[in-house]
Amino acid sequence: MSVEPDIAKEAVLKRSENIPENTPIVQGYDWNQGIDYSKLFESYVNTGFQATNLGLAIREINQMLDCRQQPLKPEEADLHETDEFIRRKHSCTIFLGFTSNLVSSGLRETLRFLVEHQMVDCVVTTAGGVEEDFIKCLAPTYMGSFELSGRDLRDRGINRIGNLLVPNDNYCKFEDWLMPLLDEMVEEQKTKGMIWSPSRIIQRLGERINDTSSIYYWAAKHKIPVFCPALTDGSLGDMMYFHSFRHPGLVVDILSDLRRLNTMAVKATKSGMIIIGGGIIKHHICNANLMRNGADYSVFINTASEFDGSDSGARPDEAISWGKIKKEASPVKVYAEASLVVPLIVGETFVKRHFNAKKNNKP
Repeated sequence: MSVEPDIAKEAVLKRSENIPENTPIVQGYDWNQGIDYSKLFESYVNTGFQATNLGLAIREINQMLDCRQQPLKPEEADLHETDEFIRRKHSCTIFLGFTSNLVSSGLRETLRFLVEHQMVDCVVTTAGGVEEDFIKCLAPTYMGSFELSGRDLRDRGINRIGNLLVPNDNYCKFEDWLMPLLDEMVEEQKTKGMIWSPSRIIQRLGERINDTSSIYYWAAKHKIPVFCPALTDGSLGDMMYFHSFRHPGLVVDILSDLRRLNTMAVKATKSGMIIIGGGIIKHHICNANLMRNGADYSVFINTASEFDGSDSGARPDEAISWGKIKKEASPVKVYAEASLVVPLIVGETFVKRHFNAKKNNKP
């Protein structure tokens, strides 16, 4: 009879240390309970991998909203609306950031819901995140395929965003709608001394679109500021370029918006960041929260990795090192494509609370 090799036995059957008793146990949803999506998403926290991160993101946003619902103290509520900041209305100021591709997609309707029902206090987006919303009010975006030939689409005058298709005629309609408004802005600048910032331009466009499907219709209606530090980096910039030859003189002041955004963060009682995507929108919100020594609540949702040193891929812990998130906070990053997870997260947080409140307020 052969003898077990001690070295192999010690390697395979090495005794483990005791794991602390309060450590959660991995356990997924029991489908024998039937279909209960709320319980399913609650189980995500202990499912592992990115399901856990998604569950923690839902928990973090609900904590953000719990804070937001707390009444302001009299001394905290005594702020007035000025050019620099919006009057503090909630115990937690929520900064929402998203990139243009999300507005191109069907996530536009989810983002509009948040603004329509005044669930966020400001928006930071890209030029595409602004113009794609208005363009959809004028003409639809269509479903296509990731595999369609770019050469063929170019010959047909069709632009591809992933597996979405935008006919070039949509941008022509946008030009027809936008140019008279730019004319007005130049005249008001000359005759009334109006100083146009990106947020004021977006507010004016939102006031004029007259379409309740628009994110920025509701932002203008509720006076929720929309900041776009790279307003010219898209079709809006193209139109401003062409307009500068036809009716020159429009000046856009980005500094006043920077002061307005940063002051919102400085004056916030508590601060929450929900940032979907990366790039300039992520940094702009995080840098504003640096001015108050960090956000109290944070959720990042993107597919980027940290290994190239980019801010887009940076985990929340890197933001803590800069003072953009508070040291005692419990921030979450979900590594996922936004169209898959954002509707689930919003549904289990903002939407559930909205309809529960409506139900409870029924006579």
